[in-house]
Amino acid sequence: MSIDLEHGAAIARELGLDEHDLKVVSVSGGDIARAHVLKGADYWVFLKSLPTGQGGLLSAEADGLEAIAATHTVRVPRVLRRGLQDGTAWLALEYLELGERTVRVDAELGRKLAEMHRSEGESFGWHRNNYIGLTPQHNPETESWTEFFLFHRLGFQFDRLVASHPNEVWAELKQAVFEQWHDKHARHQPSPALVHGDLWRGNAAAIGLEVPVVFDPAVHYGDRETDLAMTRLFGGFSENFYRAYEEAWPLPSGHEQRLPFYTLYHVLNHANMFGGGYLDSVGRICRRIIDE
Repeated sequence: MSIDLEHGAAIARELGLDEHDLKVVSVSGGDIARAHVLKGADYWVFLKSLPTGQGGLLSAEADGLEAIAATHTVRVPRVLRRGLQDGTAWLALEYLELGERTVRVDAELGRKLAEMHRSEGESFGWHRNNYIGLTPQHNPETESWTEFFLFHRLGFQFDRLVASHPNEVWAELKQAVFEQWHDKHARHQPSPALVHGDLWRGNAAAIGLEVPVVFDPAVHYGDRETDLAMTRLFGGFSENFYRAYEEAWPLPSGHEQRLPFYTLYHVLNHANMFGGGYLDSVGRICRRIIDE
């Protein structure tokens, strides 16, 4: 939902800010929510808005940002407040002047991400469900990583694909992929690490020349390898990032073999949302897993 001047002024008052000479400027801010900047005489606020029926997306985003901020590791925009305004849910965030990441920033991001991953939970999952993009992400607290990953990540996405394409091969591929995981990785039981959950290149930027910043998380306690796998799916992270992460906390043996399983989750999600070529990509990744 677009925010006009009247609504912007009301939100500014809720934030305890002076709405005098306020400007509300529409900006690019993602594919899901509308984004604006509230520009006052002595402040800028980044504002995301959605229809109230989708307000849970903003609630989950705020929860994830606050969880990462509490680790005092990777920089995130500070959550200012959430609210409702005439049929619109909104989330006010600290405005940050974001730029492209340099190799120097990538190295710092690798170090800080490793620090963040050392924030561990007692089990896999999260205290609430959230979203990966527009897709619900179920996060029941689970002791076994194999159970959590197969049933609440891959299985959930495969089942959505089977429901929308019942006459195709997805059910058989799901079974074959599950069998491969059980055969090769069932004993993999990592520590439940706090992960960003959606760490592709569009969700990481820089403040100035030295400070990395991440946003739009889909947090939960999971295998830290999943964050690294997502960074490789669409590229955009320099070798400095991976080298710095490895120096800070080396990945365990077998991570190369688990990589296609972890990228498959995100490709399945894209296939469910967009179809098209992502369906072919799912098939290719499944065949790679099965044939190895």
